[in-house]
Amino acid sequence: MVTKNSASLKGQFLLAMPGLIDPNFHQTVTCICEHNDTGAMGIIINRVHHSLTAKDIFEELDIKHTSGVGTVPIHLGGPVHVGEIFILHGPPFNWEASLMITESLAMSNTRDILEAVAMDRGPQAFIISLGCAGWGPGQLESEIKQNAWLNSSIFEENIFDLPIDVRWDEAVKKMGIDPTLLSSTAGHA
Repeated sequence: MVTKNSASLKGQFLLAMPGLIDPNFHQTVTCICEHNDTGAMGIIINRVHHSLTAKDIFEELDIKHTSGVGTVPIHLGGPVHVGEIFILHGPPFNWEASLMITESLAMSNTRDILEAVAMDRGPQAFIISLGCAGWGPGQLESEIKQNAWLNSSIFEENIFDLPIDVRWDEAVKKMGIDPTLLSSTAGHA
């Protein structure tokens, strides 16, 4: 449980350890959007839906869109709320509802930002995801103790700029760790 004396992981990356074999999370990088006493919520940033694009979402929701924006990939944000749309984005943050994650990163899921993105008037940096990752009270802390996850500082180029297939390796390397040396076995000193 996150208490006043413990650190929230909000605004950090959660990196799946090699031993985490759950297919929903194997080698994922998750941006933690919220973490408090009621649990944690995040968006996986290195999985995309291979046959779904923004055009499909806009047409399903009857949202007018420009042709270029229609090719934007849809991320698989996690196995929770898989029918809901979440947008992880940089500035601006003046949408109907934006959950600030860091000073320069937010998560929104209101129609106004989706309509702005569709007309190429939204944030310059964004990802659209279906679903999110979620943990109940104390669950994430327990999984970290079981060596399922590493956590690190967010670096936005990983979210918006790096190719999806290198995001996990690059996040691990940014921590100063050689990904090939990670073990799935927890150690105790």
